[in-house]
Amino acid sequence: MNLDFSQIVPYIPFILEGIGTTLKFVSTSIVIGFILGTLLALCKVTKAPVLKPFADAYTSIFRGTPLILQLMIIYYAVPQLTGYDISAFISAVLAFGLNSAAYISEIIRGGIQAVDKGQTEAAEALGIPYRPMMANIILPQAFKNILPAMMNEFITLTKESALVSTIGYLDLMRRAQVVGSDLYRNFEPLLFAGLIYWVMVFILTQLGRVLERRLRQSD
Repeated sequence: MNLDFSQIVPYIPFILEGIGTTLKFVSTSIVIGFILGTLLALCKVTKAPVLKPFADAYTSIFRGTPLILQLMIIYYAVPQLTGYDISAFISAVLAFGLNSAAYISEIIRGGIQAVDKGQTEAAEALGIPYRPMMANIILPQAFKNILPAMMNEFITLTKESALVSTIGYLDLMRRAQVVGSDLYRNFEPLLFAGLIYWVMVFILTQLGRVLERRLRQSD
């Protein structure tokens, strides 16, 4: 086996810079996905006749098409339709944020419906309005129930972030490809990037477990 990791040593700082760029767009996408996903979940459990079909259609489209296709459409179609260029970062944030919102909305919907209906009926009997009832009673319990599923979604988003290398965004994956092209050796830089992804996911997994333990202790 002809492996020589010493050749990528001078490129390690360049590859490590990809951690910051990757975390920057992943964290922004998670915030967008969480906010939009929460709103979509509320639309799905509401009794309003228009909002539920809209939220269901949104989820069906974004779950039913590949993420890389959504990324390509946003990056290439927006300039064609509007005449304005869109940066790789904005394209990545929009594609991952909108896609993640579809999955998160289903997770939160399941969490809301898992809360005992008696609590909703009791709140309505006490005359508590819908908005404070959801914000102060239902959603806090739902978020506690869905925390493992939410952490899985965040981990999946972190791993799939490598797709943005296809539009030239200088994330970890793209930087490893650049080094591989420069050295005419791809295995070593790709393996190093894979190790970094594993460490990031491992840390995220441990943080999720710590958060779960603290929430269980508060029960």
